[in-house]
Amino acid sequence: MNNFINDIKKELHAYMNGVASAHARQTEDYRVNWGVELPRLVELSDEIAENWKSNRPSEDTSLRALAQALWNESTRECKILACMLMPAEEMDEEVCDIWAENIHTEEIATMFCMYLVQHLPYASTKAYEWMAREEKMLQTCGFLTLCHIIRKYELSEDAEAEFLDQASASLDNKYAIKALQIYASQSEDKARKVKKVADYL
Repeated sequence: MNNFINDIKKELHAYMNGVASAHARQTEDYRVNWGVELPRLVELSDEIAENWKSNRPSEDTSLRALAQALWNESTRECKILACMLMPAEEMDEEVCDIWAENIHTEEIATMFCMYLVQHLPYASTKAYEWMAREEKMLQTCGFLTLCHIIRKYELSEDAEAEFLDQASASLDNKYAIKALQIYASQSEDKARKVKKVADYL
């Protein structure tokens, strides 16, 4: 596994964007940021998944284990690849919460929700749980996840009421406002409901 991770890091380093990397701040999420652009990371995740099938260290080593190992790295690109590579059907709720609770940047929260959380069978449950938390980054993960859910599914009456209630209490979070904007854009009736929460939307 370590050799495989080191090979991935070497490839990431080869695609380093010097300008982006130089201007990136060191964060709690990662100590290393090579500035590799997202389209290249998407391509690389596909290549890694394909290579893993034939070159994984052992038959007992799952893609889930690789994703977890990448997540544990203090490297921006490794964390993003982890979100792309983790099989949704193998991500249990406890591990999902652990990942979410250890996110400290909006970029990683965005990647986490876009490439992984929205595809989980319990995505709605996590969204509503996180929206109700006091921690700002967990709230952000909740509203980001709900942005994806709202685009794909019609909310039930109860879910809709809870969303509007949570969003109204979190208008200092730009992703709560984003979720409200997406919701309001879907119909005049929904727009009227959102205007009761925020007159300027």
